Amino acid sequence: MSFTTLAQTPDSILLANYRPKSIYNIPKTEITKARYPVIDMHSHAYPTTSKDLELWVQTMDQSNVEKTIILTYATGLLFDSLYQVYSQYGSRFDVWCGFDFTDYQKDDWSKRAIKELIRCHKIGAKGVGELGDKGQGLMYSLPSPAPGMHIDDPKLQPLLAKCGELNMPINIHVAEPIWMYNEQDSTNDGLMNGYKWKVDLSESKTLNHQELIGSLENAVKQNPHTTFIACHFANCSYDLSILGVLLDKYSNLYADISARFGETAPIPRHMKTFYEKYSDRLLFGTDMGDQKVMYEVVFRILETEDEHFYQQDYFNYHWPLHGFGLNDETLKKLYYENAQKILD
Repeated sequence: MSFTTLAQTPDSILLANYRPKSIYNIPKTEITKARYPVIDMHSHAYPTTSKDLELWVQTMDQSNVEKTIILTYATGLLFDSLYQVYSQYGSRFDVWCGFDFTDYQKDDWSKRAIKELIRCHKIGAKGVGELGDKGQGLMYSLPSPAPGMHIDDPKLQPLLAKCGELNMPINIHVAEPIWMYNEQDSTNDGLMNGYKWKVDLSESKTLNHQELIGSLENAVKQNPHTTFIACHFANCSYDLSILGVLLDKYSNLYADISARFGETAPIPRHMKTFYEKYSDRLLFGTDMGDQKVMYEVVFRILETEDEHFYQQDYFNYHWPLHGFGLNDETLKKLYYENAQKILD
């Protein structure tokens, strides 16, 4: 996919078609693979054919990605089929299941859901995810979502506790970037993506950003023996102090950095400080497909001090990107050491 458009004059250009090119003649670092071996803690079942999957493994080899976590959302036959596909590659992939929310309104649902969780674990599921709640409930799971049920719902407590017993981390997406809640007008700094993914808080019983972060904290606090991974920086990239407070309070909480490079690369000095302060609690993830160029731009952001560049095929904002220049100790923890602590 490419967003390349014909140049337009200022009196006719649409904001959606604004695709600037950097004018600066400054150093550009060519990154072809990660500096250290990588465990990608956030990806999905992108390939649709065995050939595509084979090509992905080749791309992983070229990019120094040793293992990828496949978050399937799935239970039942769908999980079984996905596990069968990816397990052919041995340790290159770990396959995580979802929660089975079928008939979640019924009184005996928790017992049935735990039974399915144990079954998936015995087959080979190493964790649970990606669960997802953007305000209206846990809607990501397949085959059945759970409208109105949030991660701190008492009916979920037995499953969250069982994940701790089984040593199955839980990857959960809560909320969305803040500009998707803000007014969609000329003052919205993230309008280009905000408008596409905007959250309508006028819909009945939709939790707002703060309430969703609160639901995550409740679940983490109530289950100290269960490991939680708040993906996408818990969608707090606009104010990472919110996430920092949670990481300071709860040793069983981690955050993955997936799919928030476009949102964080505009503030490189602040991000470098955050990465280094919480270097023991952040996990590398992509959630952006399986193409070589994707890995290259992500590694460029993390490893180099390159300035003012664009990658509009992946980051649909008007903001330029800047490298963080993370030190070797932080990169090692981010790329594989923290993941090994969770997965071993």
